[in-house]
Amino acid sequence: MIYTVTLNPSLDYIAFTDTICEGKTNRTKDEYIVPGGKGLNISILLSRLCCPSTALGFIGGFTGKELQNLLKAESINCNFTEVADTTRINFKLNSGKITEFNGSGITLDTDKIEKLKTRIKNLKSGDWLCLSGSIPKGAKADIYKELALSAPDSVITVIDAVGEPLKQALLAKPFLIKPNRDELCDFFGVDKIADEDIEIYAKKLQNMGAQNVMISLGSAGAFLLNSNGKTYFQKAPEGNPINTVAAGDSMIAGFIKRYCETNDFADSLKFAVAAGSATAFSKWLAEKDLIYKLYNS
Repeated sequence: MIYTVTLNPSLDYIAFTDTICEGKTNRTKDEYIVPGGKGLNISILLSRLCCPSTALGFIGGFTGKELQNLLKAESINCNFTEVADTTRINFKLNSGKITEFNGSGITLDTDKIEKLKTRIKNLKSGDWLCLSGSIPKGAKADIYKELALSAPDSVITVIDAVGEPLKQALLAKPFLIKPNRDELCDFFGVDKIADEDIEIYAKKLQNMGAQNVMISLGSAGAFLLNSNGKTYFQKAPEGNPINTVAAGDSMIAGFIKRYCETNDFADSLKFAVAAGSATAFSKWLAEKDLIYKLYNS
């Protein structure tokens, strides 16, 4: 079974408009409400690829109930821990460029975190554990490390985090991490990383604890360094990007789906890039048919 953890999920209100006039009333031409959170994106994309998963994390209030209803409509098994706070609402405005207003969300306490750790301790050999997304108030920067170390050694851990939470999480020696180029620059405190230097920084992350490092490069594609030191590059398919918000999450879902079937890094990277690109070419998360169309092209 694949388990995704979203510590600070949300309802995402996504609106589309042609122009934005600051200080005036603006009209949208389309809008919709969807589940938000990197782990939930992974679960939804997996479900669309006919790969079941269980969503873990924290929800609360009327927005938490609606979030759970939307996930069940996507055939996601939910095993959330309820909190007193209300699940946040994020607002994302797409005017050709995406402007985001993300709520601060819930506040965690030690008891709630321990309940989640207990659930993770009960995972079985061969299960996957995906830890990704922002960290809510009340949680320490090492929470992903602590959650990863709570899992049995035979659990396959994937971590998608940034900054200090990623640095701490690397100490748990995750099976896979997936920064993008900008996150890589921020992590190492550099302004720019050229294509020919991507491998250098991937090896640095490997030396810090990651077993396999997949780096998304936007429209250029993706790079992967595996635990045996072998490198892979996959060019992205051509297309018209509409919404890149969850493209990285879709890459992780695509990689897990394919790696579970093949244990092949090159093929899994190709499928991951197809999934990420399909989402970028869609209004929200990609559908199965488009992913396979891009994968087979």
